Amino acid sequence: MLKFVLNRLLMALPTIVLVSVAVFTLIRFIPGDPAALMLGDMAEPAQIAAMRSELGLDKSLPEQFLVWTANVVQGDFGRSIVNDEPVLPLVASRFLVSAEVVVVAVLLASLIAVPAGVIAAWRQNSLTDLALVGTATILLSIPTFWLGLLLLLFFGLKLSWLPVLGYVSIGSNVTGGLLYLVLPIMTLVIHEMGVLIRMARASTLEVLRLDYITHARAKGLSESAVLWRHAFKNAFGPTWTVIGLILGNLLGGIAVIETVFTIPGLGRLMVDSIFARDYPVIQGCLLFVSLSYVLVNLVVDLLYPLFDPRVVAG
Repeated sequence: MLKFVLNRLLMALPTIVLVSVAVFTLIRFIPGDPAALMLGDMAEPAQIAAMRSELGLDKSLPEQFLVWTANVVQGDFGRSIVNDEPVLPLVASRFLVSAEVVVVAVLLASLIAVPAGVIAAWRQNSLTDLALVGTATILLSIPTFWLGLLLLLFFGLKLSWLPVLGYVSIGSNVTGGLLYLVLPIMTLVIHEMGVLIRMARASTLEVLRLDYITHARAKGLSESAVLWRHAFKNAFGPTWTVIGLILGNLLGGIAVIETVFTIPGLGRLMVDSIFARDYPVIQGCLLFVSLSYVLVNLVVDLLYPLFDPRVVAG
């Protein structure tokens, strides 16, 4: 087990290095001069040159990368051009807002969709199976922004059950904060259920065809015992991987949902920073999202042996 963990950690290091290089390089392709942007249109060339020297932009790209990497390792992501705030606390606070929505949505979607997919596989080619697969296909086909707008229209405007736009921190007001998060969480749950139902169904069907399932049935075990005690654990491994991928994708790609529901999360911060050409914040957001994705997938890999011990044995 220790060897497996060390191998996964060592495999994550090159990924982190490549991600850092990619983030640093992509920011350098954005047109415009950060120094001129910070000083404004009325700045003199000498002032711009001095600012470029202060920011280290007059150095070669390899030197800039080494300086930036050293600062990041120390927790210094730079300062925002727009409001002169440190980037790391700003990005971290917005990330927590996004995580509130994403983690709860993925958890609820998994609790609903995984059992539904298992039941669909158990009742293969029945009306139940067709209904669940058809529902999953429809859910996959609906764009999240359109689904979010529909939920806003129905539950917010027509029924007036939930607030339409805005955000209240759960820390300051638990009830109010939860009400504002219901619709964005519901949007993500409905959409991601389609992926998870299909994945859980496919992996369960594959397991149900194995010899040990036939042997368990031959021993006289009930279908529920065969399904949940023997088939489910082995079938959940591939689904667990998909759950990790969904979680990582949503943590970095929730900008559309946050824009629709005006949630001040990391995706919204990235969009606003792009429009404001706030390069340090854009760079910080990209790096934070990328590292979060790598970390989530690393955790998924480390927990995978819980569902399939053969991974460690191999």
